[in-house]
Amino acid sequence: MSLSKEIKRRRTFAIISHPDAGKTTLTEKLLLFGGAIQKAGAVKSNKIKKTTASDFMEIEKQRGISVTTSVMSFEYQDIKINLLDTPGHQDFCEDTYRTLTAVDSTIMVIDCVKGVEPQTEKLLEVCRMRKTPVITFFNKLDREGQDAFELLDEVEKKLKIHVCPLTWPIGIGKSFKGVYSIYEKRLVLFKPHGKQNEESTQIKDLNDPNLVKNIGEELSLKLKEDLDMLLGVYPSFQAEDYLGGKVSPVFYGSAINNFGARELLDCFLSIAPRPKSRITNKRKVEPDENKFSGFVFKIHANMDPKHRDRLAFVRICSGLFNRGKKYHHVRLGKEFKFSNPTAFMSQDKEIINEAFPGDIIGLHDTGNFKIGDTLTEGESHQFLGIPSFSPEIFRYLVNTDPLKTKQLNKGTQQLMDEGVAQLFTMESSYRKIIGTVGVLQFDVIKHRLLHEYQASCRFDPMDIYRACWISSENKDKLKEFCREKSRSIAKDKENNLVFLAESRWLLELAQKENPQVQFHFTSEG
Repeated sequence: MSLSKEIKRRRTFAIISHPDAGKTTLTEKLLLFGGAIQKAGAVKSNKIKKTTASDFMEIEKQRGISVTTSVMSFEYQDIKINLLDTPGHQDFCEDTYRTLTAVDSTIMVIDCVKGVEPQTEKLLEVCRMRKTPVITFFNKLDREGQDAFELLDEVEKKLKIHVCPLTWPIGIGKSFKGVYSIYEKRLVLFKPHGKQNEESTQIKDLNDPNLVKNIGEELSLKLKEDLDMLLGVYPSFQAEDYLGGKVSPVFYGSAINNFGARELLDCFLSIAPRPKSRITNKRKVEPDENKFSGFVFKIHANMDPKHRDRLAFVRICSGLFNRGKKYHHVRLGKEFKFSNPTAFMSQDKEIINEAFPGDIIGLHDTGNFKIGDTLTEGESHQFLGIPSFSPEIFRYLVNTDPLKTKQLNKGTQQLMDEGVAQLFTMESSYRKIIGTVGVLQFDVIKHRLLHEYQASCRFDPMDIYRACWISSENKDKLKEFCREKSRSIAKDKENNLVFLAESRWLLELAQKENPQVQFHFTSEG
């Protein structure tokens, strides 16, 4: 099949949500429809033995949450789907933000009981910055939740995005009967707790007697009233508005009951964008260009602890990737050949011979890759938009088993390369400090160091307000500043100078008294 045809049949997207909104459960249902798995797991209880296919790390199985992005590829209706299930917990938002640079669209899951939650607002803001198309799925309609119109108003008010309902709920909670697909003009009936939890009836005219027959006269009248109001308030669906990130199509369902996911997936395949062009520091790269290019958005060590493998996740942006062919590593200026590139189904991997724009591939890495690195077929451009963040919480890293110092150092280095957190070493005492954006990350680091590297540690508290990278064109001024602030100067793992300010006041004072020193915070490469 030609390059252009392969590009046209690819859809690469992420599922985003606040924790516990049902994101991973929806992912499972989409995989079931695609035939990628035969049996869904569950995340309702941490005690059950089944776990979801996309949560493969041991700590994820114990806690019942996603703490790292999983990549799953499968075929559905002759479309190649690359689905990225992201962490919902705010403590792992960095992984999600980076993942959003590798997708062309997103599905946003909202709990109809809780409505729009803080983490959803942050994630939608990242999508808005990149004009990423968003489809909204209101989940858990089988529970007593908010009114459907109130949910739409809340999304428009809090997330500042226009909505366009493509399905509409009939009842909610105990009275939930199903949805009417405005997009396909079908009535989809809900059957709780069954293996196949829906059946559909074509109803193009709301005066069709089958409507009353299936849901009763009272709900039929309410459905007609609701749809009349929708037509008066919300514009009809326009694909270009969705693709431009201006309007979010809306679906309703219950992922845990296997309801509404099929309508969502079928519509998604017909309207979601194909692989899009990408910006580099030199030019715009189109997916249908003949020469290969791609970028690393994630690194993960020990996906299979038995083999100690380290994989770089690469989003292909243009051209055809071929196994065994040499490609140019832009940052290092070297050529590399990859003999065992892999495609993903959660933790399961298979070796592939070729891959196309939109695909996510795994490249075995011996330490040559960093997040944001670009691979090309000769050009020296660098893809832009991979974010890095200034940490918010800091802890001293303390080795509790001196006999395992080597393992601790290796494990820490590899986890930092993954972007799990940031490592700083104090210039005055050589003490190591870990900086994160959330407290839960320390639990993950400690757990992974122990189980993947057999290294034990603890984290001691310290009072740091902000870490900022410092530089100056005047080298003497920079040396003078470092000498004066020696107890607050550290270096990151790339040997860059970092000022660790103990308070906001001390940071502002340092900036005011040292105008020739530049203080750098969150950056985007």
